[in-house]
Amino acid sequence: MLEVADIFRSHGPAWRATTHLSLGQLKVMSAIERCRTAALGGHVLRCSGCTRTEVSFNSCRDRHCPKCQASAAHRWLEARQADLLPVEYFHVVFTLPAQISAIAWYNKRVIYGLLFDIAADTLRTIAEDPRHLGAQIGATLVLHTWGSALTHHPHVHGIVPGGGLSPDGERWIACRPGYFLPVRVLSRLFRRRFLEALQSVHHRGDLQFFGEYTGLADPATFAR
Repeated sequence: MLEVADIFRSHGPAWRATTHLSLGQLKVMSAIERCRTAALGGHVLRCSGCTRTEVSFNSCRDRHCPKCQASAAHRWLEARQADLLPVEYFHVVFTLPAQISAIAWYNKRVIYGLLFDIAADTLRTIAEDPRHLGAQIGATLVLHTWGSALTHHPHVHGIVPGGGLSPDGERWIACRPGYFLPVRVLSRLFRRRFLEALQSVHHRGDLQFFGEYTGLADPATFAR
């Protein structure tokens, strides 16, 4: 089977010569190209019964590598399936516009942290509202930093059970079949709280700006 590593090894050098890549991207390509090859060394396995030997090359263990992450993803999925409740589940996505994605590129820890915290808080707040669900919910949130076009596009995927515990914690409150929470209400609250938090971290001086975004260090420019 053709693998990503095969494509990188065959065409990577020529492509890199014509494309500007960040140091991080170059490191990922190098790791995938070298993964499970003699370049990373290896170890010899020997069967004590038949004395057969086999050479096994080391893995790169990069989180972007399809080979290294496949088994890890399988283990994670099995563990999450063991946590599932016998109820309907819903898939929700919180994403950022291109302007904030550009800020996130140089401020990953801050912006990704806000993305997780505010997405979770938005779900909890609307779900606890008696006008909607009136229950305490839980959710599994997973960060994706790439979009389908393999460009920088940070967003959070949430897997949420269709219901939650009553305020007193004594009973289960289920949502309507096929309907969890109003998308527009979630969107407006998420947008407002994220922008408020973004202004706050800028005011504290927690954001860094480089290149064409240097001007955003000025509070008035950033606010505009």
